[in-house]
Amino acid sequence: MKFIMEFAENLILRLMEDPKERDRKFREHVYHLKDRCSKTKEMWSLPLRPYGFWTFERHNSQIFWDSQISQVPGRRDPYDDLLQDAYNADAASTTSSSKK
Repeated sequence: MKFIMEFAENLILRLMEDPKERDRKFREHVYHLKDRCSKTKEMWSLPLRPYGFWTFERHNSQIFWDSQISQVPGRRDPYDDLLQDAYNADAASTTSSSKK
């Protein structure tokens, strides 16, 4: 009977994994994941496009050509408003002085 118990014990011990080996594999797995995560975070911190990418002529040409896009408040040149106001003021003063 003792032989059967020893055989069963040896069989179970052979089937069980070594705790040190299991810990080593898990630690390697965690370190690998940490490296991947740090690499991903590093890539996320980089800009998607290089500096000046959106200022290339091919991107701005449509904005300059299409008046609906170029005259929206975010894209409109603020000096255009000043020039337009000055022009309108001059035009109004010349028409009012010519009516007198």
